[in-house]
Amino acid sequence: MVGLLVPLLALALAYFALLDGWYLLRVPFAVLRVLLLQPRVRDLLAEQRYAGRVLPSDLDLMLHQNNARYLREADVARAVHLARCGVLEALRALGARAVLAASCARYRRSMRLFEPFEVRTRLLSWDDSAFYLEARFVSLRDGFVCALLRFRQHVLGSSPERVVQHLCKRRVEPPELPEDLQHWIAYNEASSQLLRAESGLGDSAKDQ
Repeated sequence: MVGLLVPLLALALAYFALLDGWYLLRVPFAVLRVLLLQPRVRDLLAEQRYAGRVLPSDLDLMLHQNNARYLREADVARAVHLARCGVLEALRALGARAVLAASCARYRRSMRLFEPFEVRTRLLSWDDSAFYLEARFVSLRDGFVCALLRFRQHVLGSSPERVVQHLCKRRVEPPELPEDLQHWIAYNEASSQLLRAESGLGDSAKDQ
């Protein structure tokens, strides 16, 4: 028994030392939990809530949740959101996948140690190539929106329109893009054109 324990401990140490161990365990576990224990969300545009709490491992040197942790928590909440509304299942059925192509974050107030919060995720709209989602970090102490994040989830191997049609069994028009989101999309496109020009690449070299 002791002889088996040593290689197991060495394997666990290597796993957490060489890989982002907790993240690789947490995302599939969170998705599996909602698929098995929570009802399907039929409304693609419905807001979904994912609860969390600021832990000691989340803190930076100023003793509040570090900037990168917001993106990590939003990642988990977004995976859960796409699983519950059926988007992940539809992507798999269509032989497609979705990758994060762009994100932006606005931090409005620090979250302190052990502060409870919710990540409130919703699908804003979609275009020919990507879904656009929003995540709000809301403090459960007073309801303040501590951070606002936006995401461009690019679809590879299919299109958002086909994914939505697969789910709804009919063609659905995307909601009108909010004005601030339109500005962000325009910024991303201008940035892509600038980077392609700087690298000497033509329009054939497209971003995700």
